[in-house]
Formats: sequence, structure tokens, C-alpha cells
Amino acid sequence: INAQQTSFAQTKHHHQYPTMKFAAACSLALVASASAFAPAATSSRNSALQLSKEDFANAGKAALAGVAAVALMGQPAQAITKSELNELTYLQVKGTGLANRCPEVVGEGKITPKSGQKLVEMCIEPKAWAVEEEIGKGGKTEKKFVNSKVMTRQTYTLDGVEGPIETSGGNLVFKEKEGIDYAATTVQLPGGERVPFLFTVKDLVAKGNGPSFVPGFQMGGDFNTPSYRTGLFLDPKGRGGTTGYDMAVALPGLQSGEEGDDELFKENNKVFDVTSGRIEMEVNKVNEEEQEIGGVFVATQLSDTDMGSKVPKKILTKGIFYARVD
Repeated sequence: INAQQTSFAQTKHHHQYPTMKFAAACSLALVASASAFAPAATSSRNSALQLSKEDFANAGKAALAGVAAVALMGQPAQAITKSELNELTYLQVKGTGLANRCPEVVGEGKITPKSGQKLVEMCIEPKAWAVEEEIGKGGKTEKKFVNSKVMTRQTYTLDGVEGPIETSGGNLVFKEKEGIDYAATTVQLPGGERVPFLFTVKDLVAKGNGPSFVPGFQMGGDFNTPSYRTGLFLDPKGRGGTTGYDMAVALPGLQSGEEGDDELFKENNKVFDVTSGRIEMEVNKVNEEEQEIGGVFVATQLSDTDMGSKVPKKILTKGIFYARVD
């Protein structure tokens, strides 16, 4: 009996030992998992380009008088300067979202462009979007800008935009010529409706209010917004602007008779709409040594018309920009 009790105790000890090891391993794994999902330590340095309601209101007074400023939905990510960004390799940038970010500018100097100089490497990064909607209240309707959520992945920033700087009447004038100056973007309204538009500054002519880039310098002007779709695009019924069918082949009854295709005229006859927009920019940081400027912007433009078949909505975009004088 004593021998059996001793054997049972040893067997129980051997079974408990791996169980204890398994429990310890699970505890360590849980601790590691918790630390992996814990928020990383954030730097105490605030972004010099962080936007506020006052920035929006001041930058957009000329073009958007009477429109309330739209607050940002969240705080910007950790800022990074152009020199820091240039030190990163492709693999260090890949998958991080940095390619969709505009650099930060440090300094409050003064830059007076000379004859023949250009603005190069201009980056325009939206931070907030709003869509004009008719809001009904008390039996009355009024148009208001409604905050919206971007549905496009991190490919909506304009980059590499450049153009000459001229002087007219003692004020600087920037004329956009080339670069990645358009980005197909879609935002979603609180009700779920999605609004596509082509975020762009094509053919921008921005007139400034002074001869030098200094904190507080403002410039703004009109630009062209090309059609969201091109002529080669085919809709679900195979209709296009320069190719495809000229009618909905599956619906001949709606496109014959005395009225012809009046009911589907806009859907059948695709057009390449070019509308106008406006942007207002305000410089708040100037690095005289690196010849860099940075600040905030407010832009308004029309959304996609689905090649002429829909009434466009007015889009309000707000964010930050960066450029270098060369």
C-alpha cells in the first residue's frame, strides 16, 4: 500500500509539472500580447502644421465667407520634416502611410523669390472633408456643409506639384504647371451616401498678398476640375464617351417612339465635364535656410457628375500644404 501511495504521488507530481509549465507559458504569452497592443509612446513635439478652427476660418474667409469652419475629426499623426523623409528607404516608407503625408516645416523666416524661381515639390494633404447638403428643419430647408468620412485609401494627397512664381503689382503669383495634381477620392456622408470627386489643383493661378513668403502670407485662386471619368470609361450598360454603345441596348422600349430617348438622354449622351474650383492658402511656417514653406489650405469644388447624368455636390476640403522655392 505504501508503495502504491508513493507511486501515485510521483505520478501526480509529473502530471502537475507540465501543467504548471503550460500555465506559465500562457501567462507570458498574455503579457506579451498585452504589451504588443499597448499604445506606443508618443513624442511630445506637436506638429507645427496642426490645424485649428481659426486656421480654417482665416484661410477660407476670401472664398468661403459665411460658411462655418469644419473641425478636424482627429489629431494629425506625428509630423516629419522633408530632410527626415529623404533619409528613409523605400522599405522604411512602404506600408506606413508616409507617402501620403506632407512634410513639416520648422522656422518662421522670410523668403523673397527672385525672377525665374519656381515653387517645386508642392504637397497638398487634405485633413477634413465636408459636403454641402440641404438640411430640413421646422419645415424649412437650408444648405449646410456636413462632415464626411474619406473612403479612399491613403492615395488622396497631391505631390510633386510645381510651377513658376511671378510678380504682379508687387504681389507674388503662382501658376501650377505639372505634377501629381489630381487624385480620385470618395467620401461618405453620415447617411451612407458616397460622393466621388477628383481632388485637384489643375491650372491653378494663385495670387498672393505680398512680395515675400512670411508667416501670415496668403494666396488663392481658381483651378479647373476635370471629369472624374474619361471618355474611354464604359458604364454597366456599355455606354461611353468616345467608345461603346450610344444607347442602353437592353432597354429599346424606353428609347423609341415619339419622345425618343428623352428619359435616358443624359445617361446615353456622355459628356466630359470640366468645372471650376477655388483654393485659399495661408503660410504659417517658413524655413529660410532650406527655402521651404508650409501652411494650411481651404478648397471648394464640385463632385463627380457621372459624365453629365447627375447633379454635382459642392465639396469642401481642408488640410495642410508644403512647398519649396527653387
